[in-house]
Amino acid sequence: MAHMLEQYGEMASFASLRQPAWHGLGTVFDEEKSTSEMLEAASLSNWDVRQEPITLPGRYHGGEFFANVRTNPFDQETDVLGVVGARYKVFQNEELFSFGDNILDGGGTWETAGSIKNGTVVFGSMSLNRDITVNGETTENYLLMSSSHDGSHPIQASVTPVRVVCSNTLGFAIGKGGKSAKQSFRIRHTATTEGKVAVARETLGLAHKYLDAFEIEMKKMIEVSVSNKKFEDLIVMAYPKPDAVEAAEQAGESLKGGAMAANTRWEQKIDTLKDIWGSETTPEKNAWTALNAMTERLDWHRQVRNGSYEGALISASGFDPVTNVEKNRLNKITREFLAVK
Repeated sequence: MAHMLEQYGEMASFASLRQPAWHGLGTVFDEEKSTSEMLEAASLSNWDVRQEPITLPGRYHGGEFFANVRTNPFDQETDVLGVVGARYKVFQNEELFSFGDNILDGGGTWETAGSIKNGTVVFGSMSLNRDITVNGETTENYLLMSSSHDGSHPIQASVTPVRVVCSNTLGFAIGKGGKSAKQSFRIRHTATTEGKVAVARETLGLAHKYLDAFEIEMKKMIEVSVSNKKFEDLIVMAYPKPDAVEAAEQAGESLKGGAMAANTRWEQKIDTLKDIWGSETTPEKNAWTALNAMTERLDWHRQVRNGSYEGALISASGFDPVTNVEKNRLNKITREFLAVK
């Protein structure tokens, strides 16, 4: 599985407190680090992201554009990270981490940090020092800070509950319509963070309202037992047989061409979900572990839409809005189908 971390030879732009990541890359340290020390450990310091005018010949339609460049942390060469418009404001890695530190008023502990997609996206997570344990299942909670240097991702602070067993991030919209507990705060790269710390704290509610709601929902789901047959019915409800396959079967015809390919993909998806459900990572059979099995497939057992890489860090860290929408869809279907009140 591709990890998407930025690498230079055997070095990688990633750092983690105490626990190595599944890919085994980067720096693992045993003692808490300050914000500046974390940036240094993850090779995120002194990038000096800056804008250079584009000097290619020709006419530019739609406004003025610039190249975002940086000083590579490994070889000190200049890298082009992306092309942006004139309104784009550069936001250094140091500013992102300082913003996260200020949101928690120094009350968090840096856990992980890194750079992915060739330096275009950076992230750091801070422990909120508030774990939720229900029925032996421990959920750690983090403030995830992320940003991009190519205009693809806003400056974002998110409250992220993480399942310890498989690091399956569940950034669900909790409450009626997902509006009762917000868990993310975004700033466009055309704005600044000046004066936004207080607003971010209020929006995130210092995470507690969201975590309170998350804990209540988690307890409700754990109380609902799920048999193997019920789980199989759930995944077919979430992922019905393709229309072309249904039509061919109803007409008594053999599967051909696109229908056959669609059926193969569908069967592989169903088999993968059954395998996850039957594995040691889901020893308890209830609505909560059923939902975890469904979302685990998204994070660890599939290819991202364009097929060019597997998005372990992209989807599992909440960077992919399409994955987030799908997780909330699965949450809704699971709760309704299993009658979680």
